[in-house]
Amino acid sequence: MFKGIITAILFFVFTSYCGFAQSEDSLMIKKISEEILLNGKASQNLYTLCKSVGTRLSGSAGMYKAEAWGLKALQEAGADKAYLQQCMVPHWVRGKKEFAGYRTKNKKTDPGFDVLAIGNSVGTGDQGVLAKVIEVKNFAELHQRKDEVKGKIVFYNYPFNKTLLRGAYGDAVRYRSNGASQAAKYGALAVIVRSVTGAYDDNPHTGALRYNDSFPKIPALAVSTKGADKLSGLIKGMYKDENLFVRSNCVMLPDTIGHNVIGEIKGTEFPDEIITIGGHLDSWDQGEGASDDGTGIVQSIEILRVFKTIGYKPKRTIRIVLFANEENGLRGGTKYAEEAKQKNERHIMAMESDGGAEYPRGFGCGMTKEQFAKVQGWIKFFEPFDATRFTFSEGGGGGADIGPLQTNFKTPQFGLSTTGQRYFDMHHAASDVFENVNTQELNLCAVVMAAMVYLVDKYGL
Repeated sequence: MFKGIITAILFFVFTSYCGFAQSEDSLMIKKISEEILLNGKASQNLYTLCKSVGTRLSGSAGMYKAEAWGLKALQEAGADKAYLQQCMVPHWVRGKKEFAGYRTKNKKTDPGFDVLAIGNSVGTGDQGVLAKVIEVKNFAELHQRKDEVKGKIVFYNYPFNKTLLRGAYGDAVRYRSNGASQAAKYGALAVIVRSVTGAYDDNPHTGALRYNDSFPKIPALAVSTKGADKLSGLIKGMYKDENLFVRSNCVMLPDTIGHNVIGEIKGTEFPDEIITIGGHLDSWDQGEGASDDGTGIVQSIEILRVFKTIGYKPKRTIRIVLFANEENGLRGGTKYAEEAKQKNERHIMAMESDGGAEYPRGFGCGMTKEQFAKVQGWIKFFEPFDATRFTFSEGGGGGADIGPLQTNFKTPQFGLSTTGQRYFDMHHAASDVFENVNTQELNLCAVVMAAMVYLVDKYGL
């Protein structure tokens, strides 16, 4: 009898506590949501970053301007401490505007195609490359036709597979990343790659390539999707036997000094336990770098601001990191993890936003099964925002910049997941501008990120 009474009392206390905790957490997340949705500064910060700083490719003057902006933005958001973390970054320069057009036997040049040199590519120099074009649909066709490649320009015309709603970019980007070396292996003089996007327009999309040092480094250019279809038609038609002329003046200069920009709120109970949240500050030299990754930067800063504004004092140290050089080297994320390891820091969670700011749908979760089970218990808090799609990956999955933390520390990771249907229309292109970011969507992303940070800070993983 007595044992039964004690059990009933303990059950009542436990259920009452759980109900209180749930109510307390719901109220806190509501408070976070209302502050961001009604008074958020993310859009204002993004406007300044896009319009006053603009493009900020590693090593450029824009990079240093962005670092100064980021430091000031973190200080204004209320960081207890804001500072720079030095790292060496690559310095690739595009040079004069690229050109691609047919030069016929009577020496006349076609009006040409919209092209951009692919990041990290070598240039042709002013003399350009003049050669016939061989069009291939994929690497399998390239290998099959390898005897036809020598002395030609290889044109990879691989379209974005729109039926792969969440994998089209990964499916197509291999031709931009590895296409030059694959073609050079068979003696190609240059490559042209159909832009890695589902958008059908005249905006070529750049991005980084990786050379295989076993083969010659040859120039690589991206052509717009409309330009790709035009080129494909001309190859089969009136210019079948003519030479295409391509010119680019890009060059890779020696590495230079860059910085991760970091702001912190010191933890009140476990200051040595670190929660890292961030995106990458660098962007390609087209557009304004609004969605890639201005949105991730300002969402991260907004988390710091909202915690300070509502008076939330985290148990653990919250560290906002505006990473350097994600686009063409990942030097910032690598340096951050290396220095953390040298200092023997304890990183209990890392979160990244590098997929734009469409409506949030949840998180990619790179962690153990036990940790993911705990996270799934919090899904109810994300139902009001329709952000309940939590996907599991045992290790990794959060994002490129925080990937080295997982490697060095096995740090649980969260990558913000959005609807993601417009992001690659603008990715690495001139259309990636402030005007193409929706303020409500941007703020909702910041809300769900802040909510998850709050829960991890309070309960741990």
